[in-house]
Amino acid sequence: MKITDLRIMRGPNYWSVEHPKIIVLKLALEELADTLTNEVPGFYSRLKKMFPAMYNHRASEGVAGGFFHSVEEGTTFGHVVQHIALELQTLAGMESGFGRCYPAHDLGTLQVIFSYQEERAGEYAAHAALRITEALIKGEKYRLSDDIDRLHQIREDEYFGPSTFSIVSEAESRGIPYIRLNRHSLIQLGHGVNQKRIQATMTCSTACFAVEIAGDKNATKELLDEAGIPVPKGTTVYDQEELKRAVDRLGYPLVLKPLDGNHGKGATINITNWKDALKGLAAAQKYSDAVMVEQFVQGFDFRLLVINKKFVAAAKRTPAMITGDGKSTIRELVDRENRDPRRGVGHEKALTRISIDRHTQNILKAKELTTQSVLPEGEVLYLKSTANISTGGTATDVTDLVDPYNILMAERIAGLIGLDICGIDVMTTDIAIPLNEANGAVLEVNAAPGFRMHISPTYGLPRNVAEPVIDMLFPRNKPARIPIIAVSGTNGKTTTTRLIAHMVKSKGYQVGYTTTDGIYIQDKMLEKGDTTGAYSAQFVLKDPTVNFAVLECARGGLLRSGLGFDQCDIGIVTNVSSDHLGLRDIHTLEDLAKVKSVIPKSVSKDGYAILNADDDLVYAMAEEVKCKVAFFSMDENNPRILKHIAKGGLAAVFENGYISIFKNSYKIRIDRVADVPLTFGGKAKFNIENILAATLAGYVSHFDIEDIKRALRTFIPSPDKTPGRMNLFQFPNFEVLVDYAHNVGGLKAIGGFMEDLDVTRKIGIVAGVGDRRTQDFYELGKVAGEIFDEVIIRLDSDLRGKTAEEITLPMMQGIEEVAPHIQVKVIPEEMRAIAHALENAEDGAFVAIFTEDVHESVKMVESFKVIQHRKSMLVE
Repeated sequence: MKITDLRIMRGPNYWSVEHPKIIVLKLALEELADTLTNEVPGFYSRLKKMFPAMYNHRASEGVAGGFFHSVEEGTTFGHVVQHIALELQTLAGMESGFGRCYPAHDLGTLQVIFSYQEERAGEYAAHAALRITEALIKGEKYRLSDDIDRLHQIREDEYFGPSTFSIVSEAESRGIPYIRLNRHSLIQLGHGVNQKRIQATMTCSTACFAVEIAGDKNATKELLDEAGIPVPKGTTVYDQEELKRAVDRLGYPLVLKPLDGNHGKGATINITNWKDALKGLAAAQKYSDAVMVEQFVQGFDFRLLVINKKFVAAAKRTPAMITGDGKSTIRELVDRENRDPRRGVGHEKALTRISIDRHTQNILKAKELTTQSVLPEGEVLYLKSTANISTGGTATDVTDLVDPYNILMAERIAGLIGLDICGIDVMTTDIAIPLNEANGAVLEVNAAPGFRMHISPTYGLPRNVAEPVIDMLFPRNKPARIPIIAVSGTNGKTTTTRLIAHMVKSKGYQVGYTTTDGIYIQDKMLEKGDTTGAYSAQFVLKDPTVNFAVLECARGGLLRSGLGFDQCDIGIVTNVSSDHLGLRDIHTLEDLAKVKSVIPKSVSKDGYAILNADDDLVYAMAEEVKCKVAFFSMDENNPRILKHIAKGGLAAVFENGYISIFKNSYKIRIDRVADVPLTFGGKAKFNIENILAATLAGYVSHFDIEDIKRALRTFIPSPDKTPGRMNLFQFPNFEVLVDYAHNVGGLKAIGGFMEDLDVTRKIGIVAGVGDRRTQDFYELGKVAGEIFDEVIIRLDSDLRGKTAEEITLPMMQGIEEVAPHIQVKVIPEEMRAIAHALENAEDGAFVAIFTEDVHESVKMVESFKVIQHRKSMLVE
């Protein structure tokens, strides 16, 4: 077996709209193509032994043990790869449970689909699942632990920490989208102008100066002391001499910690002698030259959390510890503690496994113990000097016990330091007693405090501390999203996108839009190229100046990585016709329609899918959506439109020469088609469809009729406004059209426009794109033969794996079948083909250039026009 293609979906996609995060494998079974699992002796028992927890996999049977039963009865090995990939991620502490496996178009090949939590882990799991399946087939030994360890590491390196995850989850529960801005914890919540950013528990509202103050423990202590808040006495030292003076003045016991440290790194507590003080100084100076020396305050370690000036939670923290039983060694007691199912690797679970690291070894050495020592029954041994959860400590929720004095104190501290999210470390014997009465003290103030101890305490009630963070960033009724209109279809989507963007801009919005030409922010192209995938969509949604997005969504991007957004407000599908068939396992028009249907399926329930009622495949998409539907049609008597309107639906139609909206029993005329520049006096009928879709988009966006009409009339097609879309040039004796049409549907549309032209000769410069089927080249040739009196066949600069003959010969055969009499030339270079056509165009001719490079083609035509003008001036 081998993986011949692997794709990572990051948004709603062809395979699943409900499960946006999936891995898509194309798996060639090779010699196992005709072999099922029950035909390999011992395979079932070996699989069951290696993955006993896989009993919980229900598979298609829908009951526990369902997958095992299918393996025992006989299933494909692709099905096995799918389930092992899911189980590997589960064993490494990652949630994943969705999967599918079905035959691909190629014989002996399967499509294997499974969900992932972290994409690099999902990719690793795919390859590991294949290795494991092959080892199980051969009966070879396999070190499963190596893969689990690697997946654990990937998870720790790249997945959200518990604090970030809690905030993102709370945002998602409120319908607030998020975009991960880097591999770490920098997250954008919301879109465009409404976005907010977080990094762990630091937000875009966190004041820089407050973080600096909190990071300077000495400055923090001085501020709190002056405000009447109990703090331990102490000083800052830089060397042994200064440490000696501090010890003499403060006395034992002491605490040493780096001045600008965090998470307990480099801290040593309860120092009672000079030898330990020197060790504490060395430990702290690994993180900071400046070391704080403070009186050690007796009591328990508490964390108070204040968010947006309000106390929200408190936890009692206990360092990692074990209790002796008089029989077990310290190592055995730690191992026993680590078997607690709540403990995992890093942030995988509510608790972290306890490691016997150098710090722990030093504690044992100071107590004259080793890992083989046996603790007396009932004796408690603390294995760490700090109570951090990340080093194996535990947390007990005490939110409801905190004395009002301590609550007020915590809120005052957050205000004094200036932190919007503030963690306050307190040492006291009882948090239910005012700190000043219990002889307790505030030890530290933390910017970006961890939420883990509050959302998943070891004991007590979990607290949703992410809720007040989202309340602070997005107060109720404050929008997080911006309107998104997504446009798909085989032909017309770029023109429709540009027209809608123009309409939205004319309403005063700051528009970001994507097309096959580039990414535009407020009409400025910021990236050039075919920018119709997820990256381009997120480019717009991440821009802080954009308050309305219009996104062209093409087939390639949807199949490559899915949509770049979770949902849109309006989804438009213009049409579905033959294009790119045979690529990426899309072989039929029905397959292609399913790709395009991702757009209407991703419309929010209160939004609109705008669909072409004249296209059977597009019309059928209405049955699969959960949102409202509006149709458009070139025929006002289309039975589908009449039926829809009779049910109170909304539609836009071309009727009696007008663009009109049907709503219930009313007809709203928007404008006369001939007065809309994009229709070229009503001749470009394919553009009328685009106008109908755009008009509906404006109407359901609550734009005034007059504003829609004004936008339609002020959208003037030109090489600048609509590059490669019906760019017409008038020469003294002939006309030239530059268009990007590159498939049969696009060519037919241009042919329809040319039918009404009063010209003497029609010349077409056409090309077949290399990643098409031979049948497509043939059909393109037939259409060209039906339209033109002369055809010039050119080639794209990239033949995409084909030879020139593989493209030109079927095209010439198609032309020969329908028009054997017309003149056909093959001029491979595009610019040479254009130059030939322009130089030889006769009076009254119409030259249609179907271009690959719009910019260069327009430039050549305009240059030729200048030359022609100069020649005419010289003649005069």
